[in-house]
Amino acid sequence: QVQLVESGGGLVQAGGSLRLSCAASGRTFSTYTMGWFRQVPGKEREFVAAIRWSSDIYTYYADSVKGRFTISRDNAKNTVFLQMNSLKPEDTAVYYCCTTAFTLAVASIIRSDEYDYWGQGTQVTVSS
Repeated sequence: QVQLVESGGGLVQAGGSLRLSCAASGRTFSTYTMGWFRQVPGKEREFVAAIRWSSDIYTYYADSVKGRFTISRDNAKNTVFLQMNSLKPEDTAVYYCCTTAFTLAVASIIRSDEYDYWGQGTQVTVSS
């Protein structure tokens, strides 16, 4: 199994930046897909960004964060990052990273129920 630990959340003012990290441990996979979702009380988990790699690297972003957030990875540390710039109050949520051993179709990569492993979440709060 895989363990995921998020970090880097905090409180920032609107327009500020945060960089979230997701460190993976346990079994690794030759093909990896990792994603970031966020959730506020009373809402379903919302897709934020995802990255998958095999022979090539592909990234995907929700329209709401496109141009502001960047997902990347560090192979040596088995860690995925979410750089969040120009933060808005509506970005306030608990952010979760997730992964699966399988390569997901584009239509599936935005679905939270397609992922097998989840971190505990890290709180991001953006004040106005």
